[in-house]
Amino acid sequence: MTPHPIRPHVGGGKCCCQRCPAVLLFAVFLSSGVSSVSCNWIREGRWQVYQDDGTRSLEKRRYAEAEKQWKKALEIAEGFGAQDPRLGTSLNSLGRLYAAQGRYAEAEPLYAKALAVWESAWGTQHPAVAKALDNLAALRYAQGRYAEAEPLYKRSLEIKAQALGREHPELATTEHNLGTLYRAEGRFADAEPLYRQALAVREKRLGPKHPDVATSLNDLGNLYRAEDRLDEAEPYHRRAVAIWEKSGGPRGLDLAAGLEDLADLDRLQGRVGEAESLYQRSLSIRRDALGPDHPDVARTLNGLALLYKSQGRYADAEPMARRALKIWERAFGPEHPDVATALNNLALMLFAQGRAAEAEPLYRRSIAIQEKVLGPQHPDLARSLDNYAALLHGQGRDDEARRLETRAADIRARHAWDQPSR
Repeated sequence: MTPHPIRPHVGGGKCCCQRCPAVLLFAVFLSSGVSSVSCNWIREGRWQVYQDDGTRSLEKRRYAEAEKQWKKALEIAEGFGAQDPRLGTSLNSLGRLYAAQGRYAEAEPLYAKALAVWESAWGTQHPAVAKALDNLAALRYAQGRYAEAEPLYKRSLEIKAQALGREHPELATTEHNLGTLYRAEGRFADAEPLYRQALAVREKRLGPKHPDVATSLNDLGNLYRAEDRLDEAEPYHRRAVAIWEKSGGPRGLDLAAGLEDLADLDRLQGRVGEAESLYQRSLSIRRDALGPDHPDVARTLNGLALLYKSQGRYADAEPMARRALKIWERAFGPEHPDVATALNNLALMLFAQGRAAEAEPLYRRSIAIQEKVLGPQHPDLARSLDNYAALLHGQGRDDEARRLETRAADIRARHAWDQPSR
């Protein structure tokens, strides 16, 4: 029998092309595409779940659980591609967690990579890029790297002003943070207008009882306290504490910071009992929320140590001062401004007990850190120079002491105010 040629299928009946290799290949490709889309959808859903779980854990201060969830989210996000915005989100989240724990060395590369991802994904003028700049600047500020923080904040301000407008609360946040940087550098005349502009925007856009308004009020109080304008500072601190007590409850971390700042003010004004009570409340909140080794815990310990020193309670003060120094050295490294503060305060306590030989190397190290990190005209340096000069006078080294006092007086003249003794 002569075989018939295979004719193309024209009408009804069973299609012979089901056996065609090209059609089979197309079917496999189609099935693969549907499977790929489905797989991506599942991965994206899992990523979002881990992100949300990490956020909820952080809100509950369950830091270990937040880290676990965000590491899972980051692992998934890395599969989305090197320029995917979700990768930036996961990196930023994990960096925020480490920064909140004082784990700055671990936070920095995460923040830097998040910034690079978002710049690549959205361009250099996107508000998310401004937020990444804010985070990296805040980290540099916390590390005492002030010169590196300032241009990051300024670039963030430019982006936000263009993208969000001059009266947006997000812009006010960056203005406030730049003001805080200037305050830390002793640039008080530059800090105050930024603080006041941020406060005005926040009160207008968020309302007078908002926690961000309390932040502006509290830091204006800190600015006036640094300038020895104590009577002007007090109402700002008290109003801030009242807002935080209502908005965040009696165990909030913002409240803990406000209580510490108000305690510092009471200490400087000689209200010893009130100051101690406030310090103890702040310390309790921070230890419970952050653990005993967090840098913010050291801040409260430092304040309490100064209070006890002013009362001559050296047996109580010295171990607190040493503990604060140890925490800050571990968290920040040996050349951070807070380490210099702790060294200065510990030296004060030792000198007051007649232990000048132990105090002198601490003063020298404190001054060296401040000169290197803060610069030769910073107000904190003037305080350390005066304290060291007092030790030198006590040893009959008057010429050395007068040279330090002259330097300190020159610094104060440049700032046109006298610092309170600490």
